[in-house]
Amino acid sequence: MNTLSDDAWERWLKQTLDRPTGRPALLLIEGKAGTGKSRLVDRLLDAAGSGTRPCVILSFTATGTALAHHPARPPRPETGNDRPTGRARIEAPPLPPRIYPDAAALAEELAPLLESGGPVLLIAEDVHRADPGSQDLLRRLLERPPAGLAAVLVYRPEELGEPGLVLGRPVSYPARLSLLRIRLEPLDAEQVRRLVEERLGPESCPPELVARIHERSAGVPQVVVDLVRQLEDVCGRRERYTARDVDATGTPVRLAELVLGRLAALPPEHRAVPRAAAVLDEPSTAEDLYAVAALPAETGREALMATLRAAVLQETGSDVYGFPSPLASTAVYQELPGPLRQDMHRRAAAVLARRHPVPWGRLATHRHRGGQLRGWLKAVERAALQCAEAGEHQTAMDLLEQALSHPSVPREVRARLAPLLAHSAVLGLHTDQTVEVLRQILDDQSLPPAVRGQIRLDLGLVLYNQAGMGLQGWVELEQAADELAERPALAARAMSALAMPVMSAVPLERNLHWLEKVQKTAARSDDPEVRTAVAANCIAIQLETGDPTAWDVLEQLRAETDHPERLPHVARGLVNAADAFLWLGHLQRVGDLLDEGLELAARSGASYVEQDGRGSVLLLDWFNGRWEGLAARARAFVAETGVMPGPAADARVVLGMLALAQGEWQQMAAWLSGDGHPLPAGSPLPHVAAAAGALVRTALARGDIDTAASEAADAWDRLRDKGVWVWASELAPWAVEATARAGRGQVASDMVTEFETGLKGNLVPSAAAALQWCRGVLLETAGEPVRAVPHFREAAAMYTEMPRPYAAILAGEAAAQCVLAAGTSSETAAAVEELALCVQQLTDLEAGWDAARVRATLRAHQPPAEQRRRGRPSYGDQLSPREQEVVDLASAGLTNREIAATLHLSPRTVEQHVSRARRKLESQSRQQLSRSRNNRPG
Repeated sequence: MNTLSDDAWERWLKQTLDRPTGRPALLLIEGKAGTGKSRLVDRLLDAAGSGTRPCVILSFTATGTALAHHPARPPRPETGNDRPTGRARIEAPPLPPRIYPDAAALAEELAPLLESGGPVLLIAEDVHRADPGSQDLLRRLLERPPAGLAAVLVYRPEELGEPGLVLGRPVSYPARLSLLRIRLEPLDAEQVRRLVEERLGPESCPPELVARIHERSAGVPQVVVDLVRQLEDVCGRRERYTARDVDATGTPVRLAELVLGRLAALPPEHRAVPRAAAVLDEPSTAEDLYAVAALPAETGREALMATLRAAVLQETGSDVYGFPSPLASTAVYQELPGPLRQDMHRRAAAVLARRHPVPWGRLATHRHRGGQLRGWLKAVERAALQCAEAGEHQTAMDLLEQALSHPSVPREVRARLAPLLAHSAVLGLHTDQTVEVLRQILDDQSLPPAVRGQIRLDLGLVLYNQAGMGLQGWVELEQAADELAERPALAARAMSALAMPVMSAVPLERNLHWLEKVQKTAARSDDPEVRTAVAANCIAIQLETGDPTAWDVLEQLRAETDHPERLPHVARGLVNAADAFLWLGHLQRVGDLLDEGLELAARSGASYVEQDGRGSVLLLDWFNGRWEGLAARARAFVAETGVMPGPAADARVVLGMLALAQGEWQQMAAWLSGDGHPLPAGSPLPHVAAAAGALVRTALARGDIDTAASEAADAWDRLRDKGVWVWASELAPWAVEATARAGRGQVASDMVTEFETGLKGNLVPSAAAALQWCRGVLLETAGEPVRAVPHFREAAAMYTEMPRPYAAILAGEAAAQCVLAAGTSSETAAAVEELALCVQQLTDLEAGWDAARVRATLRAHQPPAEQRRRGRPSYGDQLSPREQEVVDLASAGLTNREIAATLHLSPRTVEQHVSRARRKLESQSRQQLSRSRNNRPG
């Protein structure tokens, strides 16, 4: 129901039902099947139920008329308040409905009520089903209405016997009758979004899901609701649904029976037109419908008129006709017999082939379903080229995967189609089937080497970037570079991908080897697109290795947006640069680069680049401390990326870091570990290093120094093997601390020296701040807290400037802890105040575990006047502050020993707190603690 209808209904209600007497009134509620008429009637009854007006409901059915009588409520005693006095007032329930076979019996029942002269509400539902006698009864009533009558007639306009005449013929309404008609329209996209989110939750509803539900349902409210219910029934409860899930659920039964029932009511000779509309599956002209139905014009026109009268089809434009919704079309199509369906598809293909321009994608569908193999393959090729030029790579991939999977496709056609699929797969979003099809094609030894190299290049890019199969992608790209020796433009694309250093298994020297080769190749090329593609791939390694020319390359990339064929490369280059800046700490540059790159990616149809950029947005929000709603967005992104673990790495890191800060260590391990290693195999090395840092920090917090030191050593070896030391920034402080606390102080000192030396003067913000933090850790663990303080404070200042508020808080906390450890009484008060500020800032970020940890330290250093008096204060059945801290950490999944390490308590004390909290909250297990506390009244 639209807002206009709501406003009109509320005004009618106020002016009519709220007045005990006055002019009679009529409200006509008009809406097609499923548009919410019944819901509006229910709201009307709810509102009327609070008054003193009796209500009569007529429901017209195929077997007669049901009448339900709702007696009026007696007036409330005027006692000065809303509560009845004396004996509780007993309200009469509605009388059970009775069925009347004809209008005469109905009139006899209604007469006493309507002739009483008092106010009465009459609601007539499904008036389009009323028999002529009932129509006549209602006409007579409305031509001479009682003064207190408020009548509501509800009907489907498409099923009226005479179009536009609710009661079969005109009614002579008296001048004193107040009239209003409300037309219920389908929901718009925003209303569909609100309705779907209300039922599934915002986190489960990505924009593409809502768009598909809106498109398939045509915004009909009942169809939207039925689709959502089917989603839950067919797919089960999920964290996130997709547009493909909507397609998999099929047509709701209610809608299918409605449209098929209307179709069955048509004479057999008229059914060919709606069947033709179902095969065409788009609004079509009358001539196209006649051609596909194989009907002469006069017969077709007669069938179309009957179809419109039966509300099977509707006019959607000037001489254009279609089903009320795509799902209604699907319901009819699925019931077509196979031979008839194939013949109609062949006739539809002939119709579409005569159009200018030819809709090649839809023509391919009709030729395929019509069994026309050669024509289908020709249309697929033309459609794929058309889609790729328009940036619709996903559509191209769907067409090409289906064609290349067909066993009867000739070899020469496969050789033409396969490169098209490979090219679209790089820019679109691949599926497992894409990789499988491309690998099967490469197994064909008859392919020309140049074609094989082109396909292998794109397969390598898909494996390397999207599929998280970095090493397999590297092997394919190296082989492609050799196979494409005679095609330097394509060879340069392979080389520039091999120059990108994110793969941990390949030493930096090997990346630099390919960087040098590709730069020479690009310099010799007279193709500006090749030079742009090379620059887009190489910008990241240039930034990460401190190449001073990188800034000029970036500005040149940003100037290439006037050339449409270069837009996907420019978009990729800007997103690559933004990702590099994230890890380097140039955060203030990232937002503009991502906005620009995402806009260009969307404009050029580079879906993978767009998804990669959206992952970087999540990381940026994590670094910048914009954590509200971040976990939900990151979980949704992981669900959306599905088979592409590469783009999901950003979201997994964000979720792991959030879980660590909130004390959800089991969740943290799940997000940051796969098969016992940080993140899934093939994840980019910066992400792997950051995940390792979080795991080392967790082991330190648990007091498991040996595990922390071992994990630190393994992660450090990976960075050493790679040689890109700017990526050590998220690992180094925790790795150095773990190594030093394990009693290997000299090794920890050597790590800091190696870190600084490896940067080679490329002191980017993140690395510079991490280096200061590491120096503070070395001094603190060596028993020199006073000398450590300036380093921690310098690190905190650098993080604040980036800005990275969470890292700044932790570095500031380390400085305050060192002041307290030094025992300098003159500075203790300031340090305590600084820790109190840290607690507040961490609480604001919702970093619950960190806040509890710092709060525990703060308690131990409170001034004597603020320490609690001896004896245990009585909190009754309420949780004490300490018990609440323990409950929060226990419900997050921490063990007693981990809680003890966090709060500086003994495990036995923690056990006692947990036991008391369970008694107070009446919880049977640790898992119920959080839920019990949240549900506790007061």
